[in-house]
Amino acid sequence: MEPISLVVPEELVSALPEGSEDAVVAMDREITQYETYINDAIGSDEGEAAAAAADVLDRLTERWEEYDGYIVELRAWGQSSIYAEVWCDFQYALIQQLYDHEELADALDRERNARIVDDGIRLGDR
Repeated sequence: MEPISLVVPEELVSALPEGSEDAVVAMDREITQYETYINDAIGSDEGEAAAAAADVLDRLTERWEEYDGYIVELRAWGQSSIYAEVWCDFQYALIQQLYDHEELADALDRERNARIVDDGIRLGDR
């Protein structure tokens, strides 16, 4: 399996207000952490890579939902939600990029399905 490479989409960078370099640096740092975690696992085997990618996907999904909630809350208070919107879109963009890697996407789907079955079995045992 080839190592993955993730990027901050240019349209998200351009959507940020001027002076938002810190946000872009934070996004780059997050990408580096995810890439390192998954690529280290790719060096082991496909199962490890899929498990690492599933962990990252779970994290991205949690953060996507979290930032989506901030958008509503900020708007309710009459505040600008642009940063929350960009971070929400950033999480989604990374999820899409993970699935754009064909080998990883297939392994990731198998891993996620196995986790769903495993969770269902554990829930059924209670």
